[in-house]
Amino acid sequence: MNNLKVKIEIDPEVTGCEVTIKCAEVDSTVVGIQKLLSDTNSQIGQISFFKEDSEYFLPLNKILFFETDGGVIRAHTANDEFEAKYKLYELEERLPAYFTRISKSTILNTHKVYSITKNLTGASKVEFQGTYKTVYCSRNYYKSLKESLAP
Repeated sequence: MNNLKVKIEIDPEVTGCEVTIKCAEVDSTVVGIQKLLSDTNSQIGQISFFKEDSEYFLPLNKILFFETDGGVIRAHTANDEFEAKYKLYELEERLPAYFTRISKSTILNTHKVYSITKNLTGASKVEFQGTYKTVYCSRNYYKSLKESLAP
């Protein structure tokens, strides 16, 4: 799509906001715009994170991944980890689209992925830049992870 036009119409009768995309065909640019708008419109609200006796309010872009650990959901940053008071499936429903499930026990931030080492017989290793932390993507989720990382 080489000729993108943006038009804003103000209508005092409208409640909320509606976005319409007009195009000759749906291509990767249109899909990207739709995904960006969906991420922006995510109903995530505020997630509180806990560590010991303190409550933390971190931006989601600092979170590398969420994982279950003995029934507790842990949110990992590059240098720390916190507890989240949600079930993994609840987070999956609430998080922006750039978070994706990669195993039964892990959801990761695709914006933070540095490399994937594919393993044909088992889980593929996912690494993040600037930290020693790694996670593993199961074979069942590998294709969806690769699709979510595609430009």
